[in-house]
Amino acid sequence: MNRPIPKLGSVESPSEISEKLLRKFTHIALPLISKEGKLEIDLSKKEIKQIASIYNLDFDAEIKKFGNGITGKAGEVIDIPVLNEKSNNEVMRVLLVGVGAKTQSDIRKAGAAVGRKVKASKAKVLSVIAKNAQSAQIHFIASALATYSWSQKTAAQPDTPEFHLLGDFSETADYAAVLLKATWQARDLIHTPSNIKSPAWMAEQAKKLAKTTSVTIKVKSGKELAEFGGLRAVGNSSQKNPPRFVEVSYRPKTTKKVPHVVLVGKGITFDTGGVSLKRPYDTMTAMKSDMSGAAAVLMVAVAAAELKLPVRVTALLMLAENALSGTSQRPSDVITHYGGTTVEVINTDAEGRLVLADGLAYADKNLDPDYLIDVATLTGAATLGLSRFYGAMYTRDKKLANQLSDLSDLTGDRIWHMPLVDDYSIALDSDVADFNHTADKFKFQAGSVTAALFLEKFVGQRKWAHLDIAGPARSEIDAGENVKGGTGYGVRLLIEWISKL
Repeated sequence: MNRPIPKLGSVESPSEISEKLLRKFTHIALPLISKEGKLEIDLSKKEIKQIASIYNLDFDAEIKKFGNGITGKAGEVIDIPVLNEKSNNEVMRVLLVGVGAKTQSDIRKAGAAVGRKVKASKAKVLSVIAKNAQSAQIHFIASALATYSWSQKTAAQPDTPEFHLLGDFSETADYAAVLLKATWQARDLIHTPSNIKSPAWMAEQAKKLAKTTSVTIKVKSGKELAEFGGLRAVGNSSQKNPPRFVEVSYRPKTTKKVPHVVLVGKGITFDTGGVSLKRPYDTMTAMKSDMSGAAAVLMVAVAAAELKLPVRVTALLMLAENALSGTSQRPSDVITHYGGTTVEVINTDAEGRLVLADGLAYADKNLDPDYLIDVATLTGAATLGLSRFYGAMYTRDKKLANQLSDLSDLTGDRIWHMPLVDDYSIALDSDVADFNHTADKFKFQAGSVTAALFLEKFVGQRKWAHLDIAGPARSEIDAGENVKGGTGYGVRLLIEWISKL
């Protein structure tokens, strides 16, 4: 059972913060900082006095109650209950929220802390933390995403809060709402159990989304996939849930030439590892999230349409279930990818690069992209190297790398530019095919790097970037704006980047 998406709004700052205004909300969040070793609210003395008078509070006394337990660090919260005698003695709450040095990361942590305080409630929150449009966008989205949950329990659906900012942020709220919705819906797709989430089901979700936006959908299956050797090799392991290729297209209504961005998403709806079965077995429990790349690129295309961005966006969803069966591919098989390249299969649990290779080759041959980007939960090596907090980015285009890196702090989808080490390419050699797909020769061990080098063989001369999101696509704990499970990583980063082309 997925929850409704929180509403976002703003209230233009009046000449004074009046009681009438504040009584419309159940919570008010105020920024707390440490200044010269003393904790204080980061508002004007007049504003602090007005709010204190309305709520009959002594803020200095309330802060002192917490002693040395609060330092003003981003995300810390002092929760002050206030009795509203004018509304049936309803308890309202004033939240003093640490904003640290007020960096983008600090504002995000503060927003997430506010969201967690009101999760699964009907709270109406007024925040006085954001000072400009950029911080407002960050605060809006972090607050709302921190309230996310997904469940198929038969209990009643949990409540959903609302988030409002004090200030003229109506346009920011509208834009943030699109990014929030896209990330939220990507999370819904990722959290859906794999007994429901087959390749066909994912294709149907794309069709449903197309009905509400100006995107078009093409779906290939069965004999239509004859040229897609990688997708068939992986997906035909499941007779019950065979593979699908989904092409989602958004074209802006303009006669001008616009950039064309093609996004290719890994969409393994469940990954057993195939014949190279995953060990230990409990590592499979998270594998319903192995289609996070496909979920991300789908929602980016939909959001681009909703925002009417002046950029052409095509998302290719490479959908397959990697099962263990009598029709599973085997180590030592040789497959022919879209476009004719042959590949020797070494490990059937390295299936993601096989389906991506087809998508990249298809895009290069048929779609003439100005930018070609693939998004995939591809390698455990990326997680070992960068943890679950950073995605690994591979590209030879330094301008593209800098653009994505610069936006990662704004969006929260943090990313690190990794090297494509040409010396490692010899590990892709095969005695029986054009390449082997796991770069197992010479034991260079840089698994995320060699996977990227393999994918690069299928992109032609395009401006290409590979985003290995195996780490940040899934959180193992509730932390900040992320909940345990799928995060929707990459959605906001790519939307922001496309919007600035």
